[in-house]
Amino acid sequence: MAHGAPGEGKRVVSGESVVEDAPAESSLRPQRLDDFIGQSKVKEQLGIAIAAAKKRGEPLDHTLLHGPPGLGKTTLAHIIAAELGVSIKVTSGPAIERPGDLAAILTNLEEGEVIFIDEVHRLSRLVEEKLYPAMEDFFFDIFLGKGPGARGLRLSLPPFTLVGATTRYSLLSPPLRDRFGIACHLDFYDEDSILLILKRSAAIMRMAADDVGLGHIACRSRGTPRVANRLLRRLRDFTEVVGDGTISEETAVEGLARLEIDSIGLDEVDHKILRTIVNKFDGGPVGLDTIAASVSEDADTITDVYEPYLLQLGFIDRTPRGRVASRLAYAHLGISYSAKTSKQPGLWEES
Repeated sequence: MAHGAPGEGKRVVSGESVVEDAPAESSLRPQRLDDFIGQSKVKEQLGIAIAAAKKRGEPLDHTLLHGPPGLGKTTLAHIIAAELGVSIKVTSGPAIERPGDLAAILTNLEEGEVIFIDEVHRLSRLVEEKLYPAMEDFFFDIFLGKGPGARGLRLSLPPFTLVGATTRYSLLSPPLRDRFGIACHLDFYDEDSILLILKRSAAIMRMAADDVGLGHIACRSRGTPRVANRLLRRLRDFTEVVGDGTISEETAVEGLARLEIDSIGLDEVDHKILRTIVNKFDGGPVGLDTIAASVSEDADTITDVYEPYLLQLGFIDRTPRGRVASRLAYAHLGISYSAKTSKQPGLWEES
């Protein structure tokens, strides 16, 4: 139940989930830990914890999955439930508006069941505080009536496992963060792992594709399985209409060019941001709000959506005075780089 920034969901290379992704993602989702490709450290940590919990006959410790969107947090939550042999209830932080909503979910849980809360950082403070005793001691306090006649009622809950997912780990309050016994950080995938995921997806979708064609998709997928599978579906449509239905090197290159995705997965907006820093502001430093105004995007969208991949590539740097384009960014844009004297302090700083 992801909620991308404005306009973000329309980007082909967006890691955020959009409505049209849901049916395909459900059919491609691995069901067991052994079938989950990549994230070896996370798999090992979860595998040991699940095996130990089953051996003791206890619920798994509450588990927090954090990392950029599209890397498999929801998939892992379903796998955890499957490996434990229990069912899973799925909700999201924004969907639990009042303590009563939380009470309705928790009081309907079976023993050992998994509740998955996506975007757990978006729980309201009031709901979050009601969650603490439920996670620690498996009880939930409610109040009946109003005013002087109100009385408290403590409801016992069956032991359960809460799996929380967040793309904004820093926004989790320390008290909530500390109540998760297991915390797993999901990182971007390497190209080899993405290629294996694409091969598996192509087989499930009964698509004809060669390794070279899939390799072109892998190197443009920004290390994100959701992006890889979305590009695979777009290229399937392209090859069925203008080709023979096979994703080859030729059809992959042509199809990805029509989607305006370059050789490392940057799209038009990424290029716009880089060219703004390089051409308009001589490589920086330039303030975030100035960049946002220049490319007609919200500053938070720049920070949360566009910058992470550009930072990962080493194309931009964050400095106290603003954003600076690196030598690598100049090389990718085909612009000659020359070391410049640094600008006067504060010239491009935001007020």
